[in-house]
Amino acid sequence: MSRTRTHAPGRGFTIIELLVVVSIIALLIGILLPAIGRARDQAKQTASLANLRNLATAHGSYAAEWNDRQFTLINDNLGQYGNDANQAFPAFNQSNGGGEAGSHPGPSLGWGYEDGNGVYRLFYYRSNVAVPANFRLNEPIVFDGSNFPVNGYFGSFRLINCAQFNQYVSGKFYDKVFYAPKDTIVLNSVEGGDSGYNCFDDPGEYCDRPPLPGFGDAPTWSSYVLSPAAMFNPQVLGLRKLGDGQIIGGYKNPYSLAGGFRSPSFGQARYPDLKTHMIEHHWLQNRRAECNPGITGGTYGGCEPYYYNAAWESTPMTLFYDGHVGSVDARKAMRSDGRVRQQLPAFPANVGLWSRDTPFGEDGYFSDVRYETGCRTSFHVLTTDGILGRDLVAE
Repeated sequence: MSRTRTHAPGRGFTIIELLVVVSIIALLIGILLPAIGRARDQAKQTASLANLRNLATAHGSYAAEWNDRQFTLINDNLGQYGNDANQAFPAFNQSNGGGEAGSHPGPSLGWGYEDGNGVYRLFYYRSNVAVPANFRLNEPIVFDGSNFPVNGYFGSFRLINCAQFNQYVSGKFYDKVFYAPKDTIVLNSVEGGDSGYNCFDDPGEYCDRPPLPGFGDAPTWSSYVLSPAAMFNPQVLGLRKLGDGQIIGGYKNPYSLAGGFRSPSFGQARYPDLKTHMIEHHWLQNRRAECNPGITGGTYGGCEPYYYNAAWESTPMTLFYDGHVGSVDARKAMRSDGRVRQQLPAFPANVGLWSRDTPFGEDGYFSDVRYETGCRTSFHVLTTDGILGRDLVAE
């Protein structure tokens, strides 16, 4: 006798069961995505710290070759030639024979292919009398210039990837070690967002990019900047004691000092574990806005990023003079400055961990266009006593 095997009809998921499954998946995604985002963010911060460690090694190589001196682009004794840049650089030129040969050396960007014609040439900024605007690129920072970002507030503290220093890294201006992974506006520029050409892939020492409106053939500057205060003779931002014992601070025109531009040695750092050496220049950690509307004519398609001192929550990745790296939040820098000022109530108001009497005024370095009005700090850039000073206090 034959038997016929039959199958019961299949049972599908009910609407409620499907909704439960979808809800569980959505919950898991909601839990995992922030964790993935934090892990990705942490990885980028770790990569930035690795960049700074590599740059610390390059600084060590530079110092080994230059008798422990720091990177500089300016003659130690330029102040002997005049009272300001417009006097000193032409006088330097004349005293050295005049003409192109007598010009003060300018920042070199390196050899590369000229955009549009394939000619291989050396790109550099001439510091001769015919191009006076370029004089200021040699100074650690321009204190008396108001034409930002052409020259005001600028200087060699932002030119760390020029050829005079990048030869101690890889010999390339556009090396990824000079760019923080979270510096998206800057990276977009280097990787071809405004030109269609990725300069990281360029075979030359320098990659020539299309001219920028208002800037010409301007490079994409490094994400990391030096402490300009520490690049001057410490007397430039040094506290001074008068005959009656009164202490006054702190700015003195570097052109008024014979050796005002002499870059200090690394060994002069009095608080190497508390003095910042390099930091991320832009506000990258805990960022809530990219472009600063307070700065017109920004470097990146009209956009100028907020800087490291724009908000309380800004925590730039930092290299210190003792070689260790870590993050320093603006809140801690302000707290350190406040503690010092409370300990010295008899001192004038402009005395603290950073100088408030430079030509930048009491607000200091771009603090007048900060994201949060309560964040008032110019640590790193205007450190009192320069390399002899500190940006933080031990807690």
